[in-house]
This record gives sequence, C-alpha cells and structure tokens, in this order.
Amino acid sequence: MTDRFSRQQLPNAMDIERVRTYIKQTWKTLTRSQKDLLAAAKDPKIEHNRDRPWLVYVSPQEDLERLKMSLQQILPPKEWQQLELRILPAEVESIEEHGLLYLPHSYVVPGGRFNEMYGWDSYFIILGLLQDGEIILAKNMVDQLAYEIEHYGMILNANRTYFLTRSQPPIFTPAILKVYGHTQDKQWLRSLLPVIESYYYYWLVPPHLNQATGLSHYSSFGQGPAPEVVMSELDERGRTHYDRVKEYYRQFRFDDYDVSLYYDRWRDELTELFYQGDRSMRESGFDITNRFGPFSIDIIHYAPVCLNVLLYQMEEDTAKINEILGYAEIATQWRDRASLRQERINQFLWDEEAGLYFDYNFRTGKRRLYEYATTFYPLWAGIASPEQAKRVWQNLAKFEEAGGILTSTHVSGNQWDAPFGWAPLNLMAVEGLLRYGYEADAKRIAGNFLIMAVQEFNQTGTLVEKYDVCACSANVSDEIFFGYSSNEIGFGWTNGVILELLKILDL
Repeated sequence: MTDRFSRQQLPNAMDIERVRTYIKQTWKTLTRSQKDLLAAAKDPKIEHNRDRPWLVYVSPQEDLERLKMSLQQILPPKEWQQLELRILPAEVESIEEHGLLYLPHSYVVPGGRFNEMYGWDSYFIILGLLQDGEIILAKNMVDQLAYEIEHYGMILNANRTYFLTRSQPPIFTPAILKVYGHTQDKQWLRSLLPVIESYYYYWLVPPHLNQATGLSHYSSFGQGPAPEVVMSELDERGRTHYDRVKEYYRQFRFDDYDVSLYYDRWRDELTELFYQGDRSMRESGFDITNRFGPFSIDIIHYAPVCLNVLLYQMEEDTAKINEILGYAEIATQWRDRASLRQERINQFLWDEEAGLYFDYNFRTGKRRLYEYATTFYPLWAGIASPEQAKRVWQNLAKFEEAGGILTSTHVSGNQWDAPFGWAPLNLMAVEGLLRYGYEADAKRIAGNFLIMAVQEFNQTGTLVEKYDVCACSANVSDEIFFGYSSNEIGFGWTNGVILELLKILDL
C-alpha cells in the first residue's frame, strides 16, 4: 500500500531480550492471588479512610465463614486485620461502601491505577501469558471470567462493586479457544458451555438488543455518576470529569446529537440519561472518545461495529466449541446465528461509498461517518468479503502513522482518538490485514508499533498503556483533556500484544 513508514530498522536481539525479560517479570508483579488479597483490595480510584479495613465482597453462593477460615490460614495476621469480608448484597443499589469482588484463583491486573481484573484487557493478557508459557495462569484467567458470569451475572468491567452494572467488550470465547489450543482439555471446554451461553444472552436481550436492527449495543444498568470517576479523575483545579463536561456544554454548540437529552442548560445539570450514556460508554471500553459524539454519551443509540463483530466471533467460536465436543446439530444453530449477524453487520454498518465500517445510529437511521480503527474488526473476524477488505485496505493511509494505527482520524482531546494508538487495536488491525493477505502492510505496522514501544522502553524501562503514534512517544498526558490523563505503567495488554507482534514478525 505504502512504504512511507518502512524506513526504520526493527529492534535488535538485545533490546528484544530486555523487553521479554521485563514482561516475564511483570506478570509476577501484576498477578493477584489469595495470598495477595490485601494488595488486590487496595484501590487508588476511591477514597479510603486509613483507619478502616479494605472491603472484599463475596458472592452469596460462597460459604463466607469457611472462606474466612481458609484465608486466615494463608494471610499473615497483620494483613488479615486490614481486611473485612462481606456477603455481596442482593441489590447493587444498596452498596454504600465499595470494595473488591472476590475471585477464587490467580489473575493478572493491567497495572498502575488499574489494580483489578478487567474484561477485555484479560484477552490480550491471556495471549501474552500463553506466548510466555504461563499456561496455568492463562487458564486461571479464563476460569475467573467464568466465575464472574456464574457469581456476578456477567464478565464485569472489572471486579469492584462499582462495576457490577456493566460488562466490557466480549472477547471471552477467543480466550477459551486460545487456552484450549494449549491444553486440549475437552472436559474443561465442556464445563464452560453454560457460562458461554449465559453471557451471550446478556448481550442478546434488551436493553442490549436493538430489536429493529437485530444488532446489539452497549447499555449500562447503573444510575448516576460513575463512582470511580468522581473520586479519582480530578484535574489540577479539583474539577471532576463531569465538571469539565458541563463546562464544554456551556461553551460549545454542536449537532452530533440532541444535547437537551443529556444536559439541562437552564439548571446547568447533566441528566440521568447522560449518566446512563456515560456508563454505557465505559462498558464499551473506549473511555473516552468522540466516536459517538462529544464524550460518546449518545452511544446508547448506536449499534457499534466492535460489539457486533465480537458477538459474531462469539457465535462462530461457540459453533466451533460444539463441533469439537461432537455436538454437530448445536454447532449448526450457532453458525446460523453468526451468518445472520454477518448479514446485518454488512447491511447496517458497511458504507460502500466510504469503503469503511461505521457505527449505526438506530435512532436516526444513519451511520455516523466517524473514521475509527474498529473498521478493521470485520477483517479480524473474517466478516468482510475480499472486496470489502480491499476497500478498507485502500483506506489504510487514513489510519497509519509512524508508530502504528491511529485510534481515529479525529483529534478530540480524548485518549481514544487521534493522535493516540493502543496495543489491542494495532493487533486487531494487523491480524485483520494478515487474514486477507496484506502481509507486507500488516508486518510494517506491527514492526513500527514494536519499534516505538521498544524505543520508549529503552528510555524509561517500562511498557505503558497507550502511545502517541504520530510523535512515537509515551508522553501523552498534556494532550488529554477529559477523563484521566495519566499513562499507566505495567501494562498488561501492551505486554501481551508485544509478545504477539514478536511472534508475527518471527523475532
């Protein structure tokens, strides 16, 4: 397609080995198990009185007293005294003090302020663990996601009580099949079928289903401001993210959506529908972007490309799992669901004139022509026809920069827009291009993202959450004006993607 970014040399063997060593060591740093319960319970995103114990909520399906006895055998008395275990209330709204949601086995957290297990982060972390030979820990991660479905109703945004009302992008079945590829454990695979189906229907019924299109959308169940945002996302003037949003609404006029739905200008107050949109935007994992209008608040009226492609993949994967287990008739039913979703994705989300996939506003009956890296998702999943894939490939120059793939082609002051690039979206684009035979372009993008990450690693000794792919820099905070502006160190999904890119490039 283009050679304008092919001038640089790939990292040398010594630099790559240093990065591999860092990642291998970091898995240990980021792992939380029962013996790390106090470390896991600590949460920098909420206020905490140092004289009070850290709260850990336990599913009502567990035997609380037996669990307490077990943990007392594992934890030093000094740590046990800093914890308080409670049974999770039946009504989420009744929780007044937030805390950790108990998980029984080891899991890996992203890093920095994200000291809990996240829904879609986990997939990319699992990829890295498998590349690094950490098979048991990768399997544990899948088991913990399954535990969340069984005990908390869904795969959670993350395992804190303030996340109980929303999930995250569903990349569950690809993780299962990746782990199965290493273990070949059919009994384990069979045991996961009930939770797969349960989680699938979370997305297949209202409020997540838009019945007019037959496609799904993000929709959080919670009300009011997101607690973790109010408590931790303050700027230098002490303003919350929501304060900054109101200031934006006061100063600017735009027609991306009907602002009166979300902001009462007379009272200078955000509406309850705003907070539903805000929480739903966070369920999408893309917090924050202007992809669905300023702050993506209007996401509740969109069938998004990302979610529906991932649900198509879930349907295809579940068909494959049933085939592996010998359930041919059930597999056919799942494949039929995938075929129907593929038709709907191409009907509502494909834009022939632009040659890109866009999100569909079912309230207005129009696609939002906001160029976004999720246009590569249908290539990653194999939904696109060869001609559609070619059209997306022909638009590659819109997204490609010196450090990889831009999240969007728009600068909005949000971290999930230009000039920023994220490891997961770069991997999805690379794998999508590879799937349709665009190997040279895919490997160039993979190489340039890797070059950028390793150069930054050589300067700082760390891998981080996100990068400015135009400047090839991890110094992003001054460019982010909404949400949180920090660039977290660790970082789970970057680690996983780096190992995948090294494999793709045979390094």
